[in-house]
Amino acid sequence: MNEKYKYIIPISIPSAALILSVIIFSLVWKSAKNADQTITVTGSAKKMITSDLGIQRGTIQATSYDRRGAYQLIQQQMPVVLKYLAEKGLPKDQIEVFSINGYPIFEIAPNGNQTQKVLGYIYSQRFEVNSNDVKKIKELSLSLSSLVEKGLDINVDAPEYLFTKLDDLKIEVQAAASKNAMDRAAKIAEATGRSLGSLRNARMGVIQITPQNSNVISDYGMNDVSSVEKEITAVVSAAFEIR
Repeated sequence: MNEKYKYIIPISIPSAALILSVIIFSLVWKSAKNADQTITVTGSAKKMITSDLGIQRGTIQATSYDRRGAYQLIQQQMPVVLKYLAEKGLPKDQIEVFSINGYPIFEIAPNGNQTQKVLGYIYSQRFEVNSNDVKKIKELSLSLSSLVEKGLDINVDAPEYLFTKLDDLKIEVQAAASKNAMDRAAKIAEATGRSLGSLRNARMGVIQITPQNSNVISDYGMNDVSSVEKEITAVVSAAFEIR
């Protein structure tokens, strides 16, 4: 009897090891197969923001036959601008006046070439108004050009409207976009009878700050400064394991 079983035991050990190896391989293969099955979705989030800083820039200029005359005209014009801004309720600490610049005007010959003859001089001076009262800046942008009626040669730039708390807001909308991506992935997995696994990878898109109800975007991101009311949009592309 013992002689009979002494051959069975050695044969059984390799057989059991083979069966165990097959089981382990099957589990590993199944796990690897599930790990390779992912779903990639794009999530987005949008939030309305109102600009909290307005900037208005402008330039006054003067033309004269000599440098001194052009310079004196500029010095006469800038006080008129500052008085106008004060009447609009804008304090001095919100106004910056830059240095005076000038250049000569050369004669143009009949053949279109510039000669060395100086016909006169153009002098200019820029100013900038910064205010957290965005409404006041908007009103100023519409009325500042009226200074031409006082004899000023003034050019008014388009106003800029900024939102100064963007850093915190970017984190908020990106987090919301990530959650939106996860919710979308979970619904797709559920619809196909699967469940959502762990996050495999995620990529943040560029932030888009656009005028309200605008659908214009850029691959490099946008930062609109032309409108008071804006929308900030974040996009996240995420891949999840599905089980």
